[in-house]
Amino acid sequence: MKVLALVNQKGGVGKTTTAVNLAAYLANTRRRILVVDIDPQANASSGLGVRGAEAGVYDALREPARLSDFIQQTEIKNLHVLPATPDLAGAGVELTDEPDALKNLLAGLEKYDLVLIDAPPSLGPLTINALVAADALIVPLQAEYYALEGIAGLMDTIERVRDGLNPALQVLGIVITMFDGRTNLSVQIEENVRNHFGDLVFWSVIPRNVRLSEAPSHAKPINLYSPMSSGAGAYKRLSDEVMQRVKKI
Repeated sequence: MKVLALVNQKGGVGKTTTAVNLAAYLANTRRRILVVDIDPQANASSGLGVRGAEAGVYDALREPARLSDFIQQTEIKNLHVLPATPDLAGAGVELTDEPDALKNLLAGLEKYDLVLIDAPPSLGPLTINALVAADALIVPLQAEYYALEGIAGLMDTIERVRDGLNPALQVLGIVITMFDGRTNLSVQIEENVRNHFGDLVFWSVIPRNVRLSEAPSHAKPINLYSPMSSGAGAYKRLSDEVMQRVKKI
């Protein structure tokens, strides 16, 4: 089992959209996938059809022996979710001195091929727990200037986690999201990111796409909501790239 965390301290960069849709396409390849939603907003949970969960990751952290009781099946056969609940908002304080709580919780899992953690848009204790639990990271990067500017802080945090808490942590890749090829800005951002990070950047680029924006309101990943859309095709290609890289870690 490999654990991948989707992280970016900036909100609105397509992190949860990537977690939901990547998980859905990976599950379609008959791999057993678990999404762990540690963002108190619970958008990954609702995007996979699990709304208003009464118990989830917060309860599992308090009662690790009952972990399987809190995992829910989604509409996709091989895809499960450990949902977020409002109680998770207070977990940040509780986990300040427990950076390995999530890692210890997931250590008992055996029936999954991949675990995808959707971290909150911050660098607080919940995200640190995700970094410590992960084998590798996927970093969604919106094709705009401020998103590019903020990635330096994230990379510094990753290095600090490697130094003290998770020496084996890797960056699986950076995925450019919300790309609009009609604008010079998107093209320039992509060029700058590829020049700076080289092969670390996935070749698959996620476009701005109305269907991707609509899918969460229907509580469905894009492969169920609009499988022929450009957004669906982009996430299908990304899932193929992710699996090629996962095989090397």
